[in-house]
Amino acid sequence: MDRRSFLRSSALGGAAAAGTLAAPAYAQGRRTLTLVTTWGRGLAGVHDAAQYCADAITAITDGQLTIDLKAAGELVGAFEVFDAVSAGQADMYHGVDYYFLGQHPALSFFSQVPFGMTFQEYNNWIHHAGGRELADELYSIFGLKAFSAGNTGAQAGGWFRKEINSPEDFQGLKFRMPGQGGQVLGKLGASVQNLPGSEVYQALASGAIDGTEWIGPWADEKAGFQEITKIYYTAGFHEPGPNLNLTVNLDVFEDLAPAHRAAIEQAAGACNIWSMSQFLANNAAALTRLQAGGVRVLEYPDSVWDAFGAASLEVIAEPMGDPLYKKCHDSYMASLKSSAAWNGRAEAEFTAQRNRVMGL
Repeated sequence: MDRRSFLRSSALGGAAAAGTLAAPAYAQGRRTLTLVTTWGRGLAGVHDAAQYCADAITAITDGQLTIDLKAAGELVGAFEVFDAVSAGQADMYHGVDYYFLGQHPALSFFSQVPFGMTFQEYNNWIHHAGGRELADELYSIFGLKAFSAGNTGAQAGGWFRKEINSPEDFQGLKFRMPGQGGQVLGKLGASVQNLPGSEVYQALASGAIDGTEWIGPWADEKAGFQEITKIYYTAGFHEPGPNLNLTVNLDVFEDLAPAHRAAIEQAAGACNIWSMSQFLANNAAALTRLQAGGVRVLEYPDSVWDAFGAASLEVIAEPMGDPLYKKCHDSYMASLKSSAAWNGRAEAEFTAQRNRVMGL
């Protein structure tokens, strides 16, 4: 039995057993695809990106493809979407793939690496330096096809109940941070929690965790963390440009007409820019409101940044025994070095001088 037949039979069997999951629906040449997400419905920015993708695909195809969006928990849980789409129980998912490092550590390079790429640097790699080909190689192992479809920009360091004045302050701290960033905090002695976004507020409010990172001022304000604690670190090491993917079951994708495949790819690409802009357009005003409400905006001391850096190098190196991880790592780092060499001389210097000259 080939992979396509196996996945379809598995999906239909699972649907019959669960009574909730179903194969794609067809009617008069139209097709409905089910989109599941790692986001709770209404989570600012990230759920918006998933909805943008769904609406854009339907609009581009003039309704020939209709996307039925199911937020986390409405069909499958936030951390179950990778398996559901891989098995054919849903057609596509929108999410961030550091939630699924247990599937393959190289997924970190297509979500976020601590001290890694910014939004633009990631796009440089994906589109012009071999990243796209490596993504196809990795995701095809799981019967998937992934497209960049959102980014938050550099994420904040997070919310704490106490100030962080030294690396030792992370000892025993119960902190929510997924992916390799969480592994870094674990090396500093933190008790790291990997919670879906929709569960973070309650965990922080109840004391189940001592602190959390989420995204940045706008999304964090919407989540309400300022109601619980007033200590906010605005610069983080863990996610300088986290990539969100719209990931499609590979057999479903290959069964689509070429125009519909292109519609999915173009909708994801448009969302990638729209999503990044949404966060950056709203963060500054949100930070001003948070400060007006009594939030203390702090930055980590250099000793903490140094500890983050040393631990990050260890975490990134640990899976190097996996050949595909190493292949992705070497390509990613070469592209990052190239992008940073130019950005440091051009955009970074210009921005610093512009802000000085214009008093920004």
